[in-house]
Amino acid sequence: MTLSDVAREAGVSLATASRAINGSPTRTVGPELRTRVLAAAERLRYSPDANAQAMARGRTTSVGLVVHDIADPYFSTIARGVAHAAGRAGLQVILASTEQDPLREVELVGLLRRQRARAIVIAGWRYDDEASTSALRAALDEYVASGGAAAVVGQPVPGTHTVRVADADGARALARAVVERGYRDVAVLGGPAEHLTGRERREAFCAELEALGARVPAERVLTGGPDHAGGAEAMARLLASGARPQLVFAVTDVMALGALAACRAAGLVVPDDLALAGFGDITTLRDVVPGLTTVRIPLEEVGAAAVRLVLEAGPDAAVAGAPRVVEVATEVVLRESTPPRT
Repeated sequence: MTLSDVAREAGVSLATASRAINGSPTRTVGPELRTRVLAAAERLRYSPDANAQAMARGRTTSVGLVVHDIADPYFSTIARGVAHAAGRAGLQVILASTEQDPLREVELVGLLRRQRARAIVIAGWRYDDEASTSALRAALDEYVASGGAAAVVGQPVPGTHTVRVADADGARALARAVVERGYRDVAVLGGPAEHLTGRERREAFCAELEALGARVPAERVLTGGPDHAGGAEAMARLLASGARPQLVFAVTDVMALGALAACRAAGLVVPDDLALAGFGDITTLRDVVPGLTTVRIPLEEVGAAAVRLVLEAGPDAAVAGAPRVVEVATEVVLRESTPPRT
């Protein structure tokens, strides 16, 4: 049975039947007509579409999640936290990937606004690019003005709720930990130069090392992609230069895994020939030999925190007002890839 069948059975227009069953944010149906339509629906055993009901009232029951790379365990684990929290709230998740293109974020926010998503969570690296950040802010402002709620994970976007990871604190704590283990000669695989998260991690790490008397020379800080291929390429360049540092720090775990592959390809053994550390503590590390020293981010909790923010910020919110920032702590995890130096 369709809604048209119900309208015909009740002797009303399709629009009236829709308003009676699905509701409307602007027009109402009188009690008598509504009773007639509901009785017709019951006789025909018509089952209304929950998504259509939500759209008629102004918002669907979906949460849009925009990530930069679905294949990256960092983002897939955040997505799991978002999905669990959304499910507990009776919402479904629409997942989209930008493939590392900041302008694609803007397109996806517009698409989710047209689809009337109840909320949007953006989990992606921010870049030192004022044009793309301004475009994203404008798209999110327009979406929020239409009645939605939005939050970003990572570097803040002005005017938007944010779940911020304590990246700098974690990088400084890692620097102290490796110095305590005896490492002084260090190189850094720092990700793209314009990558704000990678920049925050590498600058905090290097500043703390310098404060501890273990300065990292500028030529030992290499840029490259924030993924496995970028880590492998940067490590290959480092080794090709003739450098053999005591320890290499990569600003993402997937970069560290790429660096580990490059070491093996060069005939080097971690940690016998050099030590290695990453950042994130992604689930993939459970199967890595040797175990990788890293900075743990509670990624599922990050995703859940973002959902809580948007639910508290929506049109039916109990909490309203200025954009909020939720800080998430990090923790150094020392494993076999950075043994104490004797």
